Amino acid sequence: MTVISAILNRPTSALQRCQLTYLQRGAIDIDVAMHQHAQYAATLRQCGVNVELLECNQHFPDGVFVEDTAVVLDEVAVICSMGSASRRGESDAIGDSVTRWRSDVRWIKLPAQLEGGDVLRVGRTSFVGESPRTNRAGIAALAAIVEPCGYQVQRVRVHGCLHLKTGVTALDDDTFLCNRDWIDESAFANHRRIAVDPREPWSANVLRVGERLIVNEAHPRMADRLDAMGYDCQRVDISEFGKAEAGLTCLSLLLVTSS
Repeated sequence: MTVISAILNRPTSALQRCQLTYLQRGAIDIDVAMHQHAQYAATLRQCGVNVELLECNQHFPDGVFVEDTAVVLDEVAVICSMGSASRRGESDAIGDSVTRWRSDVRWIKLPAQLEGGDVLRVGRTSFVGESPRTNRAGIAALAAIVEPCGYQVQRVRVHGCLHLKTGVTALDDDTFLCNRDWIDESAFANHRRIAVDPREPWSANVLRVGERLIVNEAHPRMADRLDAMGYDCQRVDISEFGKAEAGLTCLSLLLVTSS
């Protein structure tokens, strides 16, 4: 039996000092953020996910965004060398947690830089964004680890957002939701592509959990459209994390196990 698990890390007041690249800084209500994080975890559980909630990296402003610290495949876990120097200390604690789930754990080292928000796995293909946080050396380092396990690594240029998964995520194995202004869409030329509503440029980031999609409540047009297309959508409010340039995928590290 296949089990989907998720590693989450509890937010703290340090989130107020999060890094920002594309947004102006606004006040983050930490109490509301804590509530939204709890609701996010509850939604994952409703989707049948086994949630492990950590309380580590509490002094790191971006420590709640666990997705960036690792890439966990069925055969191997890759601990990332973060593109942001101030976040590199986060990987140690998440690496320790990941060792409970995968026996084969590899570490990417500088000057290679890779963040998990730039890795979109669909089947045996890992689309990897060359972005402000992930460089070509990081993509090559990931390929050297995962290609012997039977994965193909496809580089995607990212030019308008922080991470690849800000601009594109998978709705199913052959359908991608894209913001065409932020990524090189040609990497997905052999797949079906759905463009975001231009009034909701951040709506390309959805979280696929099995046959369900978790969608951001802040993007009602996209959510309604996905409903109309027949997708099973669960809406979640992460407005406080949106102020930190975060999306739904940022808040969890998903992995698959067999029971």
